[in-house]
Amino acid sequence: MRFVIVGAGRVGLRTARVLQESGHEVVLIERDESAVERARTAGFEVIAGDGAIEETLGEADLDAADALGALTGDLNDNFVACMIAKEHGCRTVMRIDEDYREEIYRRYASDVDEIIYPERLGAIAAKNALLGGNIRAVADIAQNLQLVEFTIQAQSPMEGYSLSELELPSDSRLMAHGKGEAPLAIPDPDETLEAGDRVVILADFGTLSDVRSIVVGESGRATALGGA
Repeated sequence: MRFVIVGAGRVGLRTARVLQESGHEVVLIERDESAVERARTAGFEVIAGDGAIEETLGEADLDAADALGALTGDLNDNFVACMIAKEHGCRTVMRIDEDYREEIYRRYASDVDEIIYPERLGAIAAKNALLGGNIRAVADIAQNLQLVEFTIQAQSPMEGYSLSELELPSDSRLMAHGKGEAPLAIPDPDETLEAGDRVVILADFGTLSDVRSIVVGESGRATALGGA
């Protein structure tokens, strides 16, 4: 697949590297000269210019791109780049920083395919690492939602209980269940939770700690899943 990344800063360059290592074609757009040089030194194709200008985006051949990620630290530039990419049939992913208010998020959310919050994802990973868990934050499902996979252990509070007995907070939902290494499936209320089982839960950020305590206890292992 071919991806266009606007912004060759920390978030953009890291994203480009992951895509390239997966065998995809990536072109970066960056206006800061030092960032352009750094990305080129790392082996990336880079277009020097403003990614919020249609002529610059045109150099990236958007008609041949599968998706555009607007990952600069400037919300307005990111939004403009996404709107231009939409006109060329690209899937659009826009970065928004944690300090923007809810009404700002709602203003932009319906116009792009997905919004990501790098600071929040980093904070989730750091928090769980400090707690001793194993979590891989990939993407938010929405501004305040996270999809999380928990692994049941012998000491987990729910070990030996059925799925129908799993009482979660009101703003969280059980989405899937897997026995041991078996594939995840739609939850069967009569299934008994045993050590090694996995449950996938969609939860509000504010209740993740409560969900973790209910399902696996404070020492449980969790992996955050993205919804991109």
